[in-house]
Amino acid sequence: MNKLFLPVAGALIIMTGIILASQNKTNRIAFTGDAHIKGTVTDVIWHTPIANAVIRIEDSEFYTDAAGAYEIKNIQPGNYILHVIAKGYTDKTETCSIAEGEQKILDFSLDIAPDVIETPVVVGDLRIPETEAEETTIHLGKSNYKKEKSYAAGTSTVNYYDYAADEPGYDPDFNTEAYNVINENIFKSVVGNPLSTFSIDVDNASYANIRRFINYGQTPPKDAVRIEEMVNYFDYTYAQPKGSDPFSINYEMSECPWNTESRLIMIGLQGKDIDYKEASASNLVFLIDVSGSMDAPNKLPLVVKSLHTLIDNLNEKDKVAVVVYAGAAGLVLPSTPCNQKQTIKDALTHLEAGGSTAGGAGIQLAYDVAVKNLIKEGNNRVILCTDGDFNIGTSSDAEMTRLIEEKRKSGVFITVCGFGMGNYKDSKMESIADNGNGAYYYIDDDKEAKKVFTTDMRGTLFTIAKDVKIQIEFNPAQVKEYRLIGYENRLLNNEDFDNDAKDAGELGAGHRVTALYEIKLNDNAYQPHGLKSNGTTEELKYQTTGIKQQAYDTDEILTLKLRYKNPAEEVSRLIEKPLPNQMVGIELTSENFRFASAVAEFGMLLRSSDLKGDASYEEVIKLANSARGADTNGYRDEFINLVKTYTGFAQK
Repeated sequence: MNKLFLPVAGALIIMTGIILASQNKTNRIAFTGDAHIKGTVTDVIWHTPIANAVIRIEDSEFYTDAAGAYEIKNIQPGNYILHVIAKGYTDKTETCSIAEGEQKILDFSLDIAPDVIETPVVVGDLRIPETEAEETTIHLGKSNYKKEKSYAAGTSTVNYYDYAADEPGYDPDFNTEAYNVINENIFKSVVGNPLSTFSIDVDNASYANIRRFINYGQTPPKDAVRIEEMVNYFDYTYAQPKGSDPFSINYEMSECPWNTESRLIMIGLQGKDIDYKEASASNLVFLIDVSGSMDAPNKLPLVVKSLHTLIDNLNEKDKVAVVVYAGAAGLVLPSTPCNQKQTIKDALTHLEAGGSTAGGAGIQLAYDVAVKNLIKEGNNRVILCTDGDFNIGTSSDAEMTRLIEEKRKSGVFITVCGFGMGNYKDSKMESIADNGNGAYYYIDDDKEAKKVFTTDMRGTLFTIAKDVKIQIEFNPAQVKEYRLIGYENRLLNNEDFDNDAKDAGELGAGHRVTALYEIKLNDNAYQPHGLKSNGTTEELKYQTTGIKQQAYDTDEILTLKLRYKNPAEEVSRLIEKPLPNQMVGIELTSENFRFASAVAEFGMLLRSSDLKGDASYEEVIKLANSARGADTNGYRDEFINLVKTYTGFAQK
């Protein structure tokens, strides 16, 4: 098999000392002075550091760290010319004059070279010292694997050793997976808190990840359970939009399955379907993590197989580039039209894993390639495939968020696809997708790969509405308390709803978004002939919150406000729709309502929610069974079996 190696990214700074006098002769540097030069080398567009820079002065070399910083000490006073060379960047030359004892700061910002996003990188090797070795123990379900690596001139050797549960080295608690903390939404009083505002979320990674844990006989970590992503994993038969807006609004209310004192409201958005034959062309950049952590059967090999599936579903007018990153980022395949599908597949097939994980540099290069090949009025997107284990360069969640926020201004969106287990970094990938105008998926097997890359992603590639925000105003004469189920990391401040500068979620062609509210009605809620105000107020020290008489004279239980932008616009449009207090028995609700309720109930049980009430696995199975529907792809049946599987070992 042919191997594609990545060059070490970094800047080469050649410092030549000269005497700018009449003789203009070269001055060899002796490091016996008391002057210093230090600074950083960064990318001029994204302001990200260029790590592993070599700063060469005569016969001596210095190296920048992961932050792109360098320092040269003990320099004699004089005048110098600094030549800055970075692989993939345009050379830069600058004259530097330094006095005795001076502490000089000299930073360099380099432009990306025009040819770096046109010429594939297939030369060089991954320079990892031969003395470096790595040993980790990875807990994979019921087995452990000891992974030993030895490096030599760009190759890696990986051996797996199976441990039995009673053998030395077995550690069932070993796990470096990372998840953001979720603090569950609680009930809020409508008087004083009538507004609930959040960004839509079409991610569904959480459900596939939960399924992976359960199939390995494990209880998922509490914070891996995001109920809104579980609910939105499944298809619902909502009505197609009929007007000029790109989606329809669907609404149902019934009794709450886990709390007889509550009611459950379901709100569903249905995105407009499009004729994909008439759709705009796509400019895609596959950004693939080929670091050592991706060297497992359910990681890089599954990535390649998954992307082959996507390529098969692209049209000749579409084009694909391939960028990879490990210790460095490199372009494996320049933007290539999809009438050359085999060429694209061959580039993927030859990839091999090894090295550290320079995720920030990879994202930067991928966006540069996407912008270089931008299709106006087209679909421009980076598709990131990784386990999220970034550990070189820009790596912290905060740094990665700022990087992605900056890059989304280019008009290129991002889709994040997570793979693997053991060192899976859910928190980073969720943050990248949320801040990069994109969606987030988790792929645990071939079946999920087919679902994501054949069905789900097709809609994701064609954004029909961006920055979609929902704001619910509950009628305090009707509703006493409410809570939004899930969406904890998508909540917005109420004032963010009318702020077009505030980023929110995207809706793809044909996609659906489902949200559930648990509410508690007032005892004096609306009756057919109306009620008079009972003067209900909330007494505070400095003000009083009252309820208008008109709230008692209507059957409206809430008003739904929705803001969205067309993909090419920056000014939002407003939809406002009052919804009536119309409740039916749960047996009369749609299959959509009953199945979404069952999934949410299971999520609360997995999270051991304080608000789960009388929820039970038996009730989840019963409710889901009543709402199987056509289930063409078997996803609802799979859910029911998953609940049964979990019940089997969770209750022991």
